[in-house]
Amino acid sequence: MAISGKDMHKLESNDIRGGLPSPYPMVEIPAGRVHMRDDRKKTAWTVEVGSFLLAPVPVTRELYDAIVRTERSGFEENVGSPDCPVTDVSWLDAIRFCNTISLRSGFEPCYEVGADGETVAFDVQADGYRLPTEAEWQHACRAGTDGYRYGDLDEIAWYRDNAEGAARSVGAKLPNAWGLYDMLGNVWEWCWDVYDAQVYGSYRIFRGGSWAEEARGCGATVRRRSHPTFRIDDLGFRLARTKP
Repeated sequence: MAISGKDMHKLESNDIRGGLPSPYPMVEIPAGRVHMRDDRKKTAWTVEVGSFLLAPVPVTRELYDAIVRTERSGFEENVGSPDCPVTDVSWLDAIRFCNTISLRSGFEPCYEVGADGETVAFDVQADGYRLPTEAEWQHACRAGTDGYRYGDLDEIAWYRDNAEGAARSVGAKLPNAWGLYDMLGNVWEWCWDVYDAQVYGSYRIFRGGSWAEEARGCGATVRRRSHPTFRIDDLGFRLARTKP
């Protein structure tokens, strides 16, 4: 069942007040075969993806701040309302958030962060919240289609030509066929995967385009990368879970 951004905002507002959120609304994504490519290296490969759960919208400012109780010193407050996607969060911030909301929801955390604060081990058997892999993300974005986008860009995404210079409330554009909103545009979304360890070291992948991106950068196969400590005002994340 599709969940609108407005309904998601109401759920978050109600569920976080008692300190322990109810199970976060998730969409069941069917298994499938994902055809991946890297235009920089001119390579292509195929990934088999099992069925998993994915949030219908990116994590919002309201939910993030309620769970993590972040002190936002050192960088600007996000622009926009509480139901806009949280931004200015690094890959490591997203990992820590996944662990915190997992614990507060009664689930086993998926990640173990090393003493250096940057080495992260992924427990694939854990039932907690996590970041999607990039193959899972692409599979969910396309929702059974095989094109660059799952609809007309102005109808499904906030991007440079229509966002008026800022992130916008989640769920305001049309969803894809599987009930997922903002998979393209609004904010880039961190994924679990390392981009190219031999060339870029620990750089992690993010997907989907953003409010600041030109139309050509908002597509299902576009891959970007940065250091796991990188923060910027058009990059957020979305929660996934392995099916119980």
